[in-house]
Amino acid sequence: MQGVVLDRPTLVLNRHWQPVNVASVARCLVMVYNESARIVDPDDFRLYTWEDWARLTPRDDEPSIRCVNFRLKVPEVITLTRYDKYRENTVTFSRRNIFKRDHGTCQYCGCKPGSEALTIDHVRPRSQGGVSSWENCVLACVECNSRKANRTPEQAGMVLKRKPFRPNWKPIYAHSGIRIESWSKFISEAYWNVSLDES
Repeated sequence: MQGVVLDRPTLVLNRHWQPVNVASVARCLVMVYNESARIVDPDDFRLYTWEDWARLTPRDDEPSIRCVNFRLKVPEVITLTRYDKYRENTVTFSRRNIFKRDHGTCQYCGCKPGSEALTIDHVRPRSQGGVSSWENCVLACVECNSRKANRTPEQAGMVLKRKPFRPNWKPIYAHSGIRIESWSKFISEAYWNVSLDES
């Protein structure tokens, strides 16, 4: 159980409080202990050092880490103390991230039938030299994918709702499954308007 808690995601902000990464609780606690980060209380935006944080007593319903003599509250957000720049992270090309980028929506007809009825379509088919890339893959419902078949959208008389693109990094691409409500104070709600459990 402790391992699961230590693997939970924690939002990492730079010194300007811009989201720059998502790291495990274990990694974040090491950063706070080494004084390269401070824990942010999302309720009042107070900053905590390791010593200050260790003195807090977690509520019974809060995730915590059991230490020898005390329980340590699990941090949800930290801010770096020495890092100013906005690092350009890249988003891994994967089925899960295509679902996130396309918001679980068929890029031809605009329907949202659920993950079971959505496929990955190569805009330019592989038989015509198309490759699996951000710029050539989109979500398509089974019906649209069948209609398009082994043709380009132009050849099939179909129009894409949006040209496929490589997305900019956002915290939503960095973890899978757990939505931390307190992150909404640091991240636009639009980032969360997709399902996080597509696989």
